[in-house]
Amino acid sequence: MNQHVAPAKKLTGTLHLPPDKSIAQRAALFSMLSEERSVIANYPAAEDPQTALRCIALLGATVSKKEFEVTVDGVGRDALRPDPGTVDCGNSGTVMRLLSGIIAGAGITATLTGDASLAGRPMKRIVDPLVRMGAAMDTAHGGYPPLRISRKDPLRPILFELPVASAQLKSCVLLAGLFGDTPTRVVESVPSRNHTETMLRLPVSPENGKNVIESSRDLAIPPQNLRIPGDFSAAAFWMVAASILEGSDLLLPATGINPTRCAALHILERMGADIETSNERLEGDEPVADIRVRAANLKGVDIHPEEIPNAIDELPVLSVAMAFAEGRSRITGASELRYKESDRLREMQNMLERAGVKIIGYDDGLAIDGNPGQFAKAAVHDSRHDHRMAMSAAILSLRGDGVSEIRNAEAAAVSYPDFWSDLDSVAHV
Repeated sequence: MNQHVAPAKKLTGTLHLPPDKSIAQRAALFSMLSEERSVIANYPAAEDPQTALRCIALLGATVSKKEFEVTVDGVGRDALRPDPGTVDCGNSGTVMRLLSGIIAGAGITATLTGDASLAGRPMKRIVDPLVRMGAAMDTAHGGYPPLRISRKDPLRPILFELPVASAQLKSCVLLAGLFGDTPTRVVESVPSRNHTETMLRLPVSPENGKNVIESSRDLAIPPQNLRIPGDFSAAAFWMVAASILEGSDLLLPATGINPTRCAALHILERMGADIETSNERLEGDEPVADIRVRAANLKGVDIHPEEIPNAIDELPVLSVAMAFAEGRSRITGASELRYKESDRLREMQNMLERAGVKIIGYDDGLAIDGNPGQFAKAAVHDSRHDHRMAMSAAILSLRGDGVSEIRNAEAAAVSYPDFWSDLDSVAHV
């Protein structure tokens, strides 16, 4: 599907964001491991969370849906289907990496596959610690999916210091550790999103300036009875769009503001964005707020390596904000972007260059010379089947000098099925 995006004068109104897919996918996987019934409200229709439901059903959980509520009767740690065969993880790196830990820990045999995009994402980081724990893992093409996983030896709990800040790697090892008689300990120097340890209520203790998270068979796995909050990553697109279009005023109610997820909000505030949070509360164990964004004069900013883990998904759209900010902005320490659904650093550079923005690319980042008065050149942008690049190109095109075209625009449905209709509902052209 190709989508045409016309320049907009302003954005106004209220948008109810899609539910957070990072939390939703975890809720599905963890509910399978509980021996109790889980009821998950506001479950998203996006592709990745639906993939998670299909995978847990294949592994033995009973799943029923009623509108946006999902009920899961879990099977517990020790009753997963012993040989489910091929488990298709679709486009979801979260599902593949977290399921790898569960399957390796449980000692069952399965082959994890995915679509063409997922098949190009490296898995060596999770393979190495799982092999240390006793898993037998075969991968294609030197560490890429499909992954065939089995375990015949007893699980060996490990002490694992994360080599990079990665919530998926952290979660994978901790989930495998849930099957061990003695604790597996994961040491985290730079905090990454903490949904796994929060939702599973895992012990977290500070040691020498680092976080140490433990998991073992001794820990009961709670049912996942919660309401999924609005996706902060989805909110970021609108926070940037409203900031760069004069006269804009958007309200984003019930948005998740987990402090390990919302670095982009603070980065935009450093740039001078007019963002107001109100009605802050907890839904389940997740902090939620209503966010109001108005147009503002942005200035350039440096995003430092220690900020990258908690802004990783928002960097493509933050690069759009930088294009219309005064002065130079820099992103450094972001080489992880090269291993997402696309090489996002390369695609961000290509997208902005097509729009006439002055930009320099580096191995681990970008330097962008912004201009508040410029208009993006109308262009044809290909999403490369990457949902975040499709939506970032759309936000860029709202400040265009003509109509732009987004190719493979249906990719947005991976995380935000209603993105294009929501854009139409708030854009004044």
